[in-house]
Amino acid sequence: MAPVIVPVQTSPDLPQSTTVVVIGAGIVGLTAALCLAERAVPVVVLEKGRIAAEQSSRNLGWIRKMGREKFDVPLSLASDDLWTRMPQRVGADVGYRQAGIMYIARTQKEMAGHEGWLRSVSERSLDSRLLSPAEIDRMVPGGTGQWAGGIYTASDGRAEPQMASSAIAAAALANGAVIVENCAVRALSLAGGRVHGVVTERGEIRCESVLLAGGLWSRRFLGNHGVALPTLPLVASVLRTAPMEGPSDIAVGAPDFSFRKRLDGGYTITQRGALFAPLMLDHLLIGHRYLSTLKAQWKNVRIAFGEEFFRDLSLGRRWSAARRSPFERLRTMDPPVNDALNREALHNLGQAWPVFRDLRISQSWAGMIDVTPDSLPVISPVASLPGLTLATGFSGHGFGTSPAAGQLAAELITGDAPIVDPAPYRFDRF
Repeated sequence: MAPVIVPVQTSPDLPQSTTVVVIGAGIVGLTAALCLAERAVPVVVLEKGRIAAEQSSRNLGWIRKMGREKFDVPLSLASDDLWTRMPQRVGADVGYRQAGIMYIARTQKEMAGHEGWLRSVSERSLDSRLLSPAEIDRMVPGGTGQWAGGIYTASDGRAEPQMASSAIAAAALANGAVIVENCAVRALSLAGGRVHGVVTERGEIRCESVLLAGGLWSRRFLGNHGVALPTLPLVASVLRTAPMEGPSDIAVGAPDFSFRKRLDGGYTITQRGALFAPLMLDHLLIGHRYLSTLKAQWKNVRIAFGEEFFRDLSLGRRWSAARRSPFERLRTMDPPVNDALNREALHNLGQAWPVFRDLRISQSWAGMIDVTPDSLPVISPVASLPGLTLATGFSGHGFGTSPAAGQLAAELITGDAPIVDPAPYRFDRF
């Protein structure tokens, strides 16, 4: 069952023209639209299904700097500041709480990884610090795990995915943006080799610039225009509990489980160490680009061949703008929950913190993540298609950086000074 998203009243009508079209009403696309609307740039967001119905509402809600690649830390720092001010900015609670995140390690090898990361970002002056086993027991009491130690960042936090995108969308609308749901973009409209509009299932809309923030659908959309974006799909399964007393407000990530407190009093839990990889054609086409990552994470990737392969094939990879597109055939990617992974998470968590052994599950769901070879997103113009900018490939950790990522995408379009250096996210690095 998909998470329930706070509803937003969007427009039933498709404008004939605008300045910027955003393809995809996930949290990054919506944040970009809010930034543009706040700067009085006319913007229309087009969504094939409903706002935030895919990974933007299905993620864990963590907002972290800890563990990110050193090149990605500036975007996370900028997002921290924006998340802090988000409730005032959008006039609504987005569930943001700066309650801290802790990673815990069972072995000295795992601790060495945390120590190495801390050294790699030493010039950033983060508040991350290493923990002893005794500090873990004090900060997250009631545990029975034998930990080698951990790492903790007090300034990291969380927000509620089922609330945040809706609040951002409502604020964008209040600032003059237009959002149209159930309106798939079939293709870009080009003139003289440059983007000058998009063709949707309801007709064409002219514009000066397009932002593609289509998540896992971006590779398919670009492929139809002869542009190769390397992303592969992985599926994460998640569950939430009924309201309960727990050990701490600190979000905790262990090698094989994680939990974090929710605004509704329950907890969001997942098997942090494992993801499901349903084989699809793209795994055969570009899987070799991920071999080093797969070798390092082999035990944590559960690969299977099944109906997902044939469903993916049936959607098609080439179509004309006059034809029904894959985005109309499947408006919301709603993968089945991997119950085995959720059971693993519950077992491992219950062994470490017995208070979770008697929890009551309120809901479970799964979300499909689009992963790049280096796990960094693409926030960049596309040289071969002038007028097109990408904000996609967030590899399962885009929710936390979405405020700064959306702003960076908007600034690349308008030519304003970027909030952070966009070089790590350029498309041509591939």
